[in-house]
Order: sequence, then C-alpha cells, then structure tokens
Amino acid sequence: MAIPMTPEKNEVEFMYRASLFRSGGPSRGFSIVAAGMLCATGVSTGPVWAQAGQTLAPHRAVYEMKLGDTEEQSGIAGLNGRMVYDFSGSACEGYSVNFRFVTQFQNQDGGSQITDMQTTSFEEPEAESYQFLSKTYVDQKLVEETRGTATADARKKTVELKQPSEKSLDISPEVLFPTEHLLSIMKAAEEGVRFVAADIYDGAETGEKVYATTTVIGAENKSQETAGDEGPAAPLADMRYWPVTVAYFDPGSDDATGEVMPVYQLSFWLYENGISRHLKLDYGDFSIKGEMSSLELYDVTDCP
Repeated sequence: MAIPMTPEKNEVEFMYRASLFRSGGPSRGFSIVAAGMLCATGVSTGPVWAQAGQTLAPHRAVYEMKLGDTEEQSGIAGLNGRMVYDFSGSACEGYSVNFRFVTQFQNQDGGSQITDMQTTSFEEPEAESYQFLSKTYVDQKLVEETRGTATADARKKTVELKQPSEKSLDISPEVLFPTEHLLSIMKAAEEGVRFVAADIYDGAETGEKVYATTTVIGAENKSQETAGDEGPAAPLADMRYWPVTVAYFDPGSDDATGEVMPVYQLSFWLYENGISRHLKLDYGDFSIKGEMSSLELYDVTDCP
C-alpha cells in the first residue's frame, strides 16, 4: 500500500527503522521486529509464527520525530521529521510493510540536510521467504538502493541480492526475519522472559550483514488510555504493553579491548497486538525520540 507524500507535510511511512545520521543518511535498518534465537531462558525458538499465538494488528501509525539528548561531539544542533509505518496482512497470507522515514537535521555550523528512506517488504507465512526493497535519498539524490529476496530451508537461509549488485550469500537457519523476531519478543513477554538474544537479517545497508541483537523486556503494564478516550492512542485503550529495549551490534566491529559495542539502542512500548509507542533511538552521543501522532487500525483478515 503506497502512502502519498506532500511537500507541505513530509509524511512518511515507518517499519520499526532509523538512520545513522553521522554517515549522511540511514545506512542501518531500524526494526522493532528483528530476528534471532532466544537465549537459554527456557523459551524455544521453533516456528515462532505458530508458537507465539499472537495476532499482529494491521495498522498505519504516524510518529513525529525530534532530537533528544545530545552531546557536543555529535555535531547535531537540531533534528525533526516524521515516520509512518503501514503494516498489513495476516499469519496465513504473510505480512507486508511499507514505510518511509524523512528527517531534516542541522549541524552546529548552520548547515542542514534532508534524508528520505523508503522501504517495502513482504514476509511469507512461516518466514519461508523475505522480499525487500530499500532506497535512501539525501537532499533528493538517490545514494543507496538495496533489493533482494531471502529464502529458508532446513539447512540454511539464502539471500539473492539484485541491488546494489547481484550476489548470493548463505546465512544461518537460526537467523530470523523481521516478523519472526517481533513474534519471538511478544512470546517472550507473554511468558515473563526478560532477555532475548537474536541474530537478525532485514536486508539493511547493502543487504550483506547479519546483526546481533539483545532485547530486554520490562514488566507488563496496562495502557493508560481507557474506552471512550480520544487521541492518537485511543485504539490501544485497556491493552497490555511491555517496555522493551533492543541493542543492535555489528559483529565485525569492536574496540581496542575486543569489546563489541552496540551500533545503537532502540527503546519503545510494545503492545500486545504488536503496535509500538514512545520510541527512542540512542546513538550514544545523541538520541532521537518519536511520539505517535495518529493510529489507524485496518480490518483483520481471518485465516481459513
């Protein structure tokens, strides 16, 4: 489903992704739904689509983004933007995501830049395959395009890239695609598991990297909205949610001591239907906060 943009609103679609602004554009995918295997906590990974018993709500959510805490060495003086995440499908027909993330940020010298990340993806039932297309524009100039398909069998997962170049690569069968990991986090939250370790593949950057993640899940809470309330989060009235923090690691990078540091951390409230609020992306010397400004729920398609 395409979401139109107008110059006046800079409206964008969002799928749980952000950017590394230091590099001049969103070079690393941001995904609340990630991938991986649950660590030794008594929770098996298995076919999580079947195990989780969760219903993901098809929806369209808009988030207003602004600069959070910042340190002088970040070089960032200001930031604003909008993300919109459009999620549709079902467990029996697969899930589609269309999103776009547009930001304008200013540096300490008075310069400014607009980044525009556009991504679409489709994940087949039981994560049999994952198709993705991602484009990044900086000041309306295309600077990065990634397109490919990842398929799974019992022994491995195979990625066939078309852009930025044609290439094939194999990844471990334990690496999860995005919706798989969202369901894994939701399942862990339901069972009271507080820590999830994951290796993920979402086609980010040039489509060749698998990222490690660790997820910390807080105590269950009840939505502050109640039936009859108005506002963007009104559809989430009386629902349960969990505060979640996901740290993303690049296994190929470490410091002089050999310690692997996270590329960034993503915090949010995860509701029992898979919708998220109160986003925070922490890059160390600066952070970005996202607040939901609108939420539209789509009709749910029941499986046969």
